[in-house]
Amino acid sequence: MSGQTTVTPGPALRRAKAPADRLDGAVHVVTGEPGCGRTWFLERAARSFAAGPVVRVRADPACAAVPGSGLRTLLRALGDATGRAPSGGSGQALLGMLSAGSHPLLVCVDDAHLWDPISRAALGDAARHLCRTTTAVRLLLTVPGHRPPAPEFAGLPVTRVDPLTPPEAAALLDEVTGGVLDGGVRDEIVDAAEGVPALLLALVRGLSSAQVRGDRPPPRPLPGAEVLTDVAGGCLDGLTPGHRDLLLTVAAAARDDEDTAVDRGLVMRAVEHLGQASAVPLPDLLATADDEVRFHSELLRRTVYAGAPEERRRAVHLALAGELADGDPRALLHRAWAGAVRGRELEAVAGDLPSRRLRCAAYARAAELSDDGPQRAERYTAAAGQALLGGRSHQALRLLDAAGTGAAPAVVRGRAALLRGTTVLHDGPVDEAQASLLHATTLLAARSPADAGTAALAACDAAWAAGDPAGCLAALERCGEIEGHDAQDGPRTDYRLGLRALLEARFEEAAVRLRRVAHLDGSEGSDGFGDPEDLLRAAAAALMLGDLAGARRAGARALAAARTLDTVAAVPRAREYLAYAELRAGRHALARTHAEEGLRAAHRAGQRNTAAHQHAVLALAASIEGETELVAAHVAAALGTARRHGLAQAATLAEWAAARADLGRGRPQEAADRLGPLVRPGARRGHFALWMLAVPCYVEAAVSAGQPEDARSVVEDFAGWAVFGADPQAPAQLLRCRALLAPPDRADALYRQALDLHDTAGGDFERARTELLHGKWLRRRRRLREARDRLGAALVGFERCGAGAWAEQTRGELRANGAEAGGPRTAGPADLSGLTPQQLRIARRVAEGATNREVALTLSVSTRTVDYHLRKVFATLGVRSRLELARLVEQAEKTGAHP
Repeated sequence: MSGQTTVTPGPALRRAKAPADRLDGAVHVVTGEPGCGRTWFLERAARSFAAGPVVRVRADPACAAVPGSGLRTLLRALGDATGRAPSGGSGQALLGMLSAGSHPLLVCVDDAHLWDPISRAALGDAARHLCRTTTAVRLLLTVPGHRPPAPEFAGLPVTRVDPLTPPEAAALLDEVTGGVLDGGVRDEIVDAAEGVPALLLALVRGLSSAQVRGDRPPPRPLPGAEVLTDVAGGCLDGLTPGHRDLLLTVAAAARDDEDTAVDRGLVMRAVEHLGQASAVPLPDLLATADDEVRFHSELLRRTVYAGAPEERRRAVHLALAGELADGDPRALLHRAWAGAVRGRELEAVAGDLPSRRLRCAAYARAAELSDDGPQRAERYTAAAGQALLGGRSHQALRLLDAAGTGAAPAVVRGRAALLRGTTVLHDGPVDEAQASLLHATTLLAARSPADAGTAALAACDAAWAAGDPAGCLAALERCGEIEGHDAQDGPRTDYRLGLRALLEARFEEAAVRLRRVAHLDGSEGSDGFGDPEDLLRAAAAALMLGDLAGARRAGARALAAARTLDTVAAVPRAREYLAYAELRAGRHALARTHAEEGLRAAHRAGQRNTAAHQHAVLALAASIEGETELVAAHVAAALGTARRHGLAQAATLAEWAAARADLGRGRPQEAADRLGPLVRPGARRGHFALWMLAVPCYVEAAVSAGQPEDARSVVEDFAGWAVFGADPQAPAQLLRCRALLAPPDRADALYRQALDLHDTAGGDFERARTELLHGKWLRRRRRLREARDRLGAALVGFERCGAGAWAEQTRGELRANGAEAGGPRTAGPADLSGLTPQQLRIARRVAEGATNREVALTLSVSTRTVDYHLRKVFATLGVRSRLELARLVEQAEKTGAHP
């Protein structure tokens, strides 16, 4: 690739859009930002609609002044598609065409807002009629999202084509460039495009081959005025000079701020200051509410600002500065954007600005205005710190790159290394993060001990994420050296010493220290909240102790503090702790809610490592609910990042989720194969703090697969974990594991003891699993009434917590128990109706006398697949042998009682 990169939108863009072929309802008004793909949405809908003819029309702006022109165009297209001539050219004719006949029809009207008023009114009336009736017609019409909707379409169902999420945007860029786009350049483009597909494609088209490879930086600024104007400039045609000044003033007032709504009075005073009439009416590109004004479209706001002449932008910033109150730090920032202040003046007020984004912008602008290299590096580093806390990881890294700290004092270099390491810890290879953080510790130890201690604890976090206990201990030792051996007890010291004791298996000391941290309540400031980082450590300590209520409390306070203090970077991690606490407590639906919110927050903050943990939690929740495809998708997403970034913790959780899904679906051999390496000693053992959690699943899988000896050794390891008390469910799970491995004369008592402990620990899911296993054990020993009681209780427990696959497994056991309890089985009309088509085919082949291998060859599947389906057939029909199955199938065929 040279000059410009050639790109072609492909499946990634199609995947990123809403499923147009699955929309419910007869009518949808499709809207969205410029460049988000409204037309593409209609094209996909047209391609996917196979039920009948498709009519597609697009408004012609040149005919907008001709009354009824759009209506006549649509009527002609409908006549050509259906073979029916319209009866006239009125709205009634359109209604008649859409109402006549019962055959499916898709009508797509692009840019319906550009039609003449008569045509818009007729289309709106017809759409409302279709909404009120049962019809096979589907009507999709697009209108822009950057203007108020036309009144003719008010009240119709709206489908918004939203910007792409960061993963979707990254996938699109990887696809259109064939995967050769440098990761750092891709991240920068994803940030700059803010999810607008047309802007993403325009930016990547403008890259040279060297820029695609990452050998040269992309053009600055990104995106420039030319690219923005190419994508969205057409939406600004026809504006008067007064309107352009008004729009530019609103755009400048909202520059680099999260809150794009600005004070209307300030804008009008600034516009008058510029020499425009104060009574300039607001163009429909702007929305007003509560004396504030903002753009309907953020892309248009950026386009207006970037496309204005530099001298006019400066004049607008000076006008805004002149109209702000005395002492307002925003006035100095506006003057700085106009080039009218010095860097040291701006730096002095940067910390007083009302948001992280504005503080970041002020420090960065102060750096740009600085001639002194070390001073410039310090200011860029301060800007990076604000960007990181504000949840903009990629911008933080770019600011650190701009800092060029080589000639800066050691303390500045140390803080830059701390920021870089912290950023990479949540969005990059954790071994790289650990190295940067340890380097920061060395640079800061003598000059800023508090920052050095923070860096050492963060290095411990990096080692923990990587599954490196030796690295954790080394970082904790370094932290202790910085604090000094006579350090006063406090949350940080308690956390350090408690975690070290835990890693060294001094559990009693660990519990004492970590309990103090978990119940942290003395760090509140005047705003009523503590520091989010301290509260996150409290949540982590509570989880280590198995204090799930404490973890939820600390996680909720961390989330509230992060929101109140504008520390966006802490929000995804607070959600992660909350999700994990709810998961451990057995509240899977609530865990899923926290993890879904946390995943969105992690993507917004550029924290892919945190997103991997959220995917793992979502996979675990889905494994309970039996959503196989969802489990696989979340596992793949978690492992994709975990393997690239060395996240042993996220990888262990994801593998456990996949195995638990296998176990829930009645595939114990597959679950045992996946879990064995995780829980048995060896190089592939899972994360040192998590593999114990998977032991109960492994023991159940191994025993069910006929391999009990493989499970005995790990049960003794699990016993030590259960004694520590870090998992409320572990004591009951340990007894369940022992029952699975025990001789018949001891198993019953162990199951009953386990159930007694479940009463203390709580949690529907784990108790129901014990009841299911006990019920199976009782049924095999023909203690059918007791088995029925246990299995019935298990079913209620699984249904209560939404464990769909496990509930279905339990129903199969209940059916089998009922068949045996009722004596010899007789065929009935419903005997084979509960089988899937594949299970029915296998049952018939087996009934004919075929072996599993012969069935596999006949159906072109694996022998293992036949084994799995045959087990499900036996459970569903309540038979114990091939002979019983053959008799049942023969009887059903004779009586016609088969699907």
